[in-house]
Amino acid sequence: MNPEQGAQAKQWLRVHPMALDALIAAAVFVVVLIASVTMSSAGGTPGFGKRELPAHTVVLTFLACAALVARRRAPLTVLALVSAVSVVELLLGTQSHPPSERHASLAMTVVIAVFTVAMRTDRHTTFRVAAVTVAAFIPVTMTLGAQPWYASENLGIVAWLGLAATLGEAVRTRRAIVDAIRERAERAERTREEEARRRVAEERLRIARELHDVVAHHIALVNVQAGVAAHVMDTRPDQAKEALGHIRQASRRALGELQSTVGLLRQQGEPIAPTEPARGLAVLDELVDGFTRAGMSVAVHAPAAEASLPSAVDLAAYRVVQEALTNVHKHAGPESSARVRIVRRGVAVDPVLDILVEDDGPVPVPERVGAAPTAALGGSTGSGHGLTGMRERAVALGGTCETGPRDDGGFRVRVTLPLSPPRAETEDGEPGEPVARTGGWCG
Repeated sequence: MNPEQGAQAKQWLRVHPMALDALIAAAVFVVVLIASVTMSSAGGTPGFGKRELPAHTVVLTFLACAALVARRRAPLTVLALVSAVSVVELLLGTQSHPPSERHASLAMTVVIAVFTVAMRTDRHTTFRVAAVTVAAFIPVTMTLGAQPWYASENLGIVAWLGLAATLGEAVRTRRAIVDAIRERAERAERTREEEARRRVAEERLRIARELHDVVAHHIALVNVQAGVAAHVMDTRPDQAKEALGHIRQASRRALGELQSTVGLLRQQGEPIAPTEPARGLAVLDELVDGFTRAGMSVAVHAPAAEASLPSAVDLAAYRVVQEALTNVHKHAGPESSARVRIVRRGVAVDPVLDILVEDDGPVPVPERVGAAPTAALGGSTGSGHGLTGMRERAVALGGTCETGPRDDGGFRVRVTLPLSPPRAETEDGEPGEPVARTGGWCG
């Protein structure tokens, strides 16, 4: 048999365990019969065929070996059955053999049954069954088996039963370890796939948020300036020309930022991605100037914008102000006024950046008593993605986002972003390593 055929036969026996048990039972049957007719040197003249083989030995050996075929499905039942058959064989052996020729060869089936119990059950059951088997079977073997009672054949059965229980437990433990390793590997594979899908979803959301912030802001300005140009085209061509110039500048900025965002999707080796740094509060004046040219009054108090900020916080703060002002312009009207305040609050160990944008425009949908704050500036139903993007940015950095109408009219957006990650406390109460933030809310 070549190695390939051997592997196929092994695989077939693994798929058909009862066939393997039948082969084992046949082998045990032959071995027990050979041992039954073989005389050891201690019992008389040694040699094969020196001991008589009565018919009851053949019948009982066949019954015990036939029971072994079902050892995997009912291990405890098979152990009880082969033990009973072995005891009957010992009792009948006292009538067919003199004391010097008695034997307990059928105890081999008991040893295999104990091994199966240890392999198919748990450790507690194995030790309990093995102890009961030794306590019940060994005294009978020493009394009815080979004489004298302390013969090596009788003592060897104790060793074989202990070895069978130990080997069966070892096989069961090894299989449990292999199954646990396989389960962990499968779980790790599933977790890895879920993590990959989660990261892809997060990246899609981040890119969608960036595209929304870029496109919505600039398109809103272009729309307003286009309306101005159309309105004054015939009466004031100079003002229309100025509005068209603003449209060109806004569209150029929109294309530049759009190119930067799309460049994040490029793979290594593709055309060069943009190297221009991400926008932040350093260009806040440029952002405000665009709204001012569109006719909106914007007052800015941003001492924190001049300080050095973490890049993620800097970009998030810029996008929050950009989206808030865009919504003011869209919902409250270009003639409304807005106030922007960006300050740093908190102590040195836990500083935060506080961003506040308010307007004095009307709120078309009155806020109902006890209802949640309006989800969009100017009282819209919140069907867009502007405030959703604000909330996601705040949550991603562990901050908070509050939006809603003001008591004296207009709308308020307030976002708080931490400037340093939180630190987990150690067992002695001292601050430990920074940990990731996962909290945040937006009204």
